[in-house]
Amino acid sequence: MSTPAAHPEHSPEDPCREGIELYARALREGGIDSRDAAPVPCLLGTGLLRPDARDAARLEPVPPALALHRMLRATTDRVAHERWREQRLAEAFAPLMRTAGGATAVPENPAIRVVSGTGPINEAITEAMTGVVRELLCVQPNVHYSDSRGAAAQVVAMDRDQALLERGARIRTLYQHTQRHMPLVLARYEQLRGDVEARSLDEVTDRLIVADRDVAFIPAGGDGTVALEVRHPALVEFLASTFYRLWWQATPMYPQTVHRPSLNGVSPRQRAIAGLLVEGHTDAVIADRLGMNIRTVRVHIAKLAATLGSESRAQLGYLIGRSGILDRGA
Repeated sequence: MSTPAAHPEHSPEDPCREGIELYARALREGGIDSRDAAPVPCLLGTGLLRPDARDAARLEPVPPALALHRMLRATTDRVAHERWREQRLAEAFAPLMRTAGGATAVPENPAIRVVSGTGPINEAITEAMTGVVRELLCVQPNVHYSDSRGAAAQVVAMDRDQALLERGARIRTLYQHTQRHMPLVLARYEQLRGDVEARSLDEVTDRLIVADRDVAFIPAGGDGTVALEVRHPALVEFLASTFYRLWWQATPMYPQTVHRPSLNGVSPRQRAIAGLLVEGHTDAVIADRLGMNIRTVRVHIAKLAATLGSESRAQLGYLIGRSGILDRGA
């Protein structure tokens, strides 16, 4: 007779499939026999099950909200303990670092440096732009000038951009198509004097700044408060080359404006949405990729369906493919 395999050990933050299934059953049935839980001891160990005060042979489930709170608190305590250990180590090694002196000094210009905080990021970009004499390449995926942070950044950017142009350098900027007719975006270029051009695409990369192919800035977090300052020559050259690959595919918006034509009653924006629909993306993903709100995306999908005579989402994908609106060069 074979012996049952021992239950594998795992951390409370990584519940096993058997444990979750048995816990769900206990929640549905209001409890389980303690013999059923014996092969899955992690349920008692992590506090998901506890002895039933009314029946010693049964176990009752701890409410999920309470169990989650306990686990999160335990995780927080462990993180705090690790930070305390880090602090102790840093304090212990501080005098050793001073003793070693320059032998362990960090290079003044590392290939990649993390810059944290809106103020320090703007200062780093301004410092890098002070030395630009050839060109500044920028990708601005979805500009917001309405909030206070965006308005303040706009004032700073105008001054440093104009100073750069007066040194004889040029500025090339890529936007999403949704920014083409924003008055504040266009007004910015009307105020700048020098060699400055802007183009747009349906989709662009995340925010990017390349200064003279010497230094680049890319985001390191979703909220825009952490950036990477890149000075590795190969990486900076790669980012600049990527920019120009997008640039030559983009539609001019300043100083010359090129209007994108409709095709068989389907607008360029609807073609972009159609392409993402065929790829199977949800309305929310499409909105994020194209820099639009989800309500506008759904309005365009409805118009696209009406134009192509579609009666369902599934049929719309078929009709998009048959219509030829996504053919290369269309």
